[in-house]
Amino acid sequence: MGAFILGITLLSLLIWLGLLTLRGQFWRVDPQLEAVEVVLTSLPKVCVVVPARNEAELLPITLRSLLLQDYPGEFHVFLVDDHSTDGTAAFAEGVAHAVDKAQQLHIISSVSLPPGWSGKLWAVEQGIQNATKLAPDYFFLTDADIEHDVNNLRRLVAQAEQEDLDLASIMVKLRCQSFWEKLLIPAFVFFFQKLYPFRWVNNPQNKTAAAAGGSILIRTTALERIGGISAIRQALIDDCALAQAVKGTGDWGLGIGDWERGNNTPSSFPTPSKKIWLGLSSLTRSLRPYPSLQTIWDMVARTAYTQLNYSPWLLLGTIVAMTLIYLVPPLGLLIGALLGNQLIALTGLITWLLMTLAYFPTVRFYRCSFVFAFSLPAIAFLYTLMTIDSAFRHWQGRGGAWKGRVYPS
Repeated sequence: MGAFILGITLLSLLIWLGLLTLRGQFWRVDPQLEAVEVVLTSLPKVCVVVPARNEAELLPITLRSLLLQDYPGEFHVFLVDDHSTDGTAAFAEGVAHAVDKAQQLHIISSVSLPPGWSGKLWAVEQGIQNATKLAPDYFFLTDADIEHDVNNLRRLVAQAEQEDLDLASIMVKLRCQSFWEKLLIPAFVFFFQKLYPFRWVNNPQNKTAAAAGGSILIRTTALERIGGISAIRQALIDDCALAQAVKGTGDWGLGIGDWERGNNTPSSFPTPSKKIWLGLSSLTRSLRPYPSLQTIWDMVARTAYTQLNYSPWLLLGTIVAMTLIYLVPPLGLLIGALLGNQLIALTGLITWLLMTLAYFPTVRFYRCSFVFAFSLPAIAFLYTLMTIDSAFRHWQGRGGAWKGRVYPS
């Protein structure tokens, strides 16, 4: 029995050594947009598209931050009111008049959702259709809950122009104020970076592709090349689907199960040739609150099983992998101490310290106590339960629920 426990604990240690040395240095909180030098040699025209469904409470802050961007080129904001019942359109108009930017704001009332589309992507599609009339060089796709730093658009355009990118995106800083946000939100970003190492995403020779939906700048010609937003119209994880389509990786179903098995480069992928960029931002932030465990749980459970391609076998594999990677080290430490087996206990402790060191930069980036870095096993256990619940919701016909809509697989 002791030999088996030691073997499992050693395997967990080897996995972490491999993750830290061979997986694109995912644990580093870089690249960051604010660290990029801003050099604008041209001023391309940009059309901002904002899908908004019942966002009146946040628009006085978020829409204001968009309209007051210091980008020196021509840009317009197209806000698509997606059947809101809280006066979203009226609030948006009021914000534009308050900052004397009414000429830059275009409010579009969404028509009925057609079959085969997710609500958000249908709203984005309508915004793009209307914005196309202005012949923009770029579309900037953003969410209505994002407060943009004043130079966010300027930096993104400069990054795209300097690097000749088809797509540039940032993982905005998520709200991290309540206890549950401090416990679980930095881990959400950590897991995302482990799933899609940013250095791999930014390497055109690597097949990994991802984006963060809150802030995506995409070149118009790139969007046209992939067939427009309609090419991903059914995607629930639409940001990564868009990035994979643009980069040319082909398979949009890659998800958490592939990550835990270390399989993020299926052999069916064609050789990518398009350049995309994904980074972090310390200044542009999401205002979406997750004050309780339930709100974060619902956010994760909405798409976790989607990332597993609705496969029970991938779900089982994920549970096993999460247990091996995150739960075995502290259990090994505890069991080794109880059995008086110093080798098991020491192996478990070393592995736990390695994952803590890997997680600490993300905890520090979110300005949380270092104590949370030691909590990764418990956090991973909660995320595993959320993934299991996501599967149950799907089996019960409640998967993909968001703002009153439920999307079938």
